Amino acid sequence: MSEYFIGVDSGTQSTKAVIIDGRTGKILASAAVAYGLIPGLPAGAKEQHPKTWVKALEEAVKQALARAKVKPAAVKGLGVAGQQHGFVPLDVRGNVIRPAKLWCDTSTAAQAESLLARLGGLEKAVALTGNGIPAGFTASKIAWLKQYEPLNFDRLHTVLLPHDYLNYHLTGNIRMEAGDASGTGFFNVKTRRWSTAAAGVIDSLLPGMLPDISPAEQPAGQLKSDVAKRLGLTPELLVSSGGGDNMMAAIGTGNTKSGVVTASLGTSGTIFAYSSRPVVDPRGEVAGFCDSTGGWLPLICTMNVTVATELFKKAWQWDNARLTAEAAKIAPGADGLLLLPYFEGERTPNLPTASGVYFGLNSRNFTHAHLARATMEGVAFGLNYGMDRLKDLGLRPKQVRLTGGGSQNPLWRQILADLFETEVIGLATAEGAAYGAALQAKWCHAVANGERVRLWQITDALVKTDAGTRAEPEKKNLRRYKAMQLVHNKLSAANAKVFTEHAALRHLR
Repeated sequence: MSEYFIGVDSGTQSTKAVIIDGRTGKILASAAVAYGLIPGLPAGAKEQHPKTWVKALEEAVKQALARAKVKPAAVKGLGVAGQQHGFVPLDVRGNVIRPAKLWCDTSTAAQAESLLARLGGLEKAVALTGNGIPAGFTASKIAWLKQYEPLNFDRLHTVLLPHDYLNYHLTGNIRMEAGDASGTGFFNVKTRRWSTAAAGVIDSLLPGMLPDISPAEQPAGQLKSDVAKRLGLTPELLVSSGGGDNMMAAIGTGNTKSGVVTASLGTSGTIFAYSSRPVVDPRGEVAGFCDSTGGWLPLICTMNVTVATELFKKAWQWDNARLTAEAAKIAPGADGLLLLPYFEGERTPNLPTASGVYFGLNSRNFTHAHLARATMEGVAFGLNYGMDRLKDLGLRPKQVRLTGGGSQNPLWRQILADLFETEVIGLATAEGAAYGAALQAKWCHAVANGERVRLWQITDALVKTDAGTRAEPEKKNLRRYKAMQLVHNKLSAANAKVFTEHAALRHLR
């Protein structure tokens, strides 16, 4: 009898669900439900209510199931990938206290700086947890709640992340796994345990509000009967541990053993690779995450990938084809025009108050086509800044697998291959995180039924690349891009103080 598995990716802009055949890995059906951020919030604040995710998850799963036309009893597992770092505060009854502050919320930058100082600086923080505390991490959001909404903080009983909350909705169980917990700012990635010292800096009671950590192969539980009835599934359905969207994208792209690197080109950008040991960056630029397989996932995140190209297209009323065609007319390096694409602040490098800069404009390169090329290259320079840092820490990529909407662009693939100096290739299956969540559900189901199987064995068998998307580095471009990368890095460092001063000016009346 065939067995099927559901993968869900609950993101910032939408929730996607896929149904896969557990034998072949083929996606039988998919569905997506879109939504937005809560409007009208102050500058830097990015929030959503968890009930939005719940509604979207149930709608997407029902639509995917209807399209797949599979028998409910044949569906054996469901896995959830969620946007990382978001803070879901629950009261003693398990009710959501207020909307979740998201990974992209930079309004908590001051709290992040304060926490880092109270821990004794970056070096001490890295020693305690393996990571620094950028504004995107959960720690600063909890500190913000304590400072600005003390009555809500007094009600706080349990701290969850977005995917944990969806697992709680599905199973009624409260727990976490090490991958997603790594992005809180108070989890020790080396020991895979909560850091009482780091959490206690926020509040002495916080350690008691944190769920138990379960191994990645241990399920979150079984589907609650009321949820099963609404979805048309059986209550015996296993819900896997799930994980952050990056951890699930690693699984979905076959990044479960050394040598493979994943670059995700979505609203934000991430680059990550499997490691069998903890990777700790003393500068705090590389997130020393655990993964959702039992290993580690050193990762860098930039906050501006398709953010930049979408803004550009909107300004000139272009579509993707026009953007790519115009950018392709211009030689690599855009005749010296360079974009720092910090439209939403930036996380790598850590510049939460930064803004976008087109640098090097002159009478020759002040054209639509040059600006288009510089926009696409600027995003790539931002990603390569992180790739270079990963290489500094010992990463040796043999192949970079691309996922996310930006991975569909052939020009971007070539630019990245040139900058990374490594083969770049897309995936046969586009839904990296949702697909990874389904594969993890298959793994958890197999382990629960007594099978001795490693997750990499499943991904090696089922994850396929798309040979038609392969891009190899072009040697003629390497020298120019290396020089431009150096300028990009120096500009970012030199303007760090200016960005802060300019951010203050933006609020003057």
